[in-house]
Amino acid sequence: MEWSWFPVQLSLIVATIATFITLLCGVIIAHVMVTKRFKGKAFVETVIFLPLVLPPTVIGFLLIMVFGKNSPIGNMIEWVTGRSVLFTSTAAVIAATVVAFPLMYQSVKTGMLSVDRNVIGAAKVDGATSWKLLILITLPLSLRSLITGVILSFTRGFGEFGATLMFAGNIPGSTQTIPTAIYLALETGHTGIAWNYVVISIVFSFFLLFSINRTKGMLQ
Repeated sequence: MEWSWFPVQLSLIVATIATFITLLCGVIIAHVMVTKRFKGKAFVETVIFLPLVLPPTVIGFLLIMVFGKNSPIGNMIEWVTGRSVLFTSTAAVIAATVVAFPLMYQSVKTGMLSVDRNVIGAAKVDGATSWKLLILITLPLSLRSLITGVILSFTRGFGEFGATLMFAGNIPGSTQTIPTAIYLALETGHTGIAWNYVVISIVFSFFLLFSINRTKGMLQ
């Protein structure tokens, strides 16, 4: 096994795309959960948080069942694109998105719930629609929580291993991310290469978490 920057680059790309998806979906879903009342809300929120407590292998297995060749979704994707999503970089993005989404959702929801209800009420009196309230008032006032959610989701996606290994595989130069590269390096006895990836992960994760604390201090 030789040292390569590819796992670092792929991990950054996967985490970036996954974070964008989780931010978009997190804002929409959290907005609905905070502002709407409907039966089954507790059930929906429980499903949202399941990736936090499920073993990574279970998540990987479920993703294979949902997107595999024998599933309707997998067949549709293969019919449209001409190939299966399994063992591709797209699979790595999907895995990272699934495991990172609960962190984004919780951060966004916390920010939305912290917005003064009197401000929301005054805006409604002035005729603001639900989506105008979200874009012009709720999101700006939830900025700190949004930034926290983005950084936590990015870090979680950057370090995803179990589900990625099962769903996307560990193909050098194709689907190999930093966590899977570390795993392969240890398996093949290349401890020095593993240490290189470990140090990169620690430094990068420390910087991101440090950024959260700095951001909180600046926005207080």
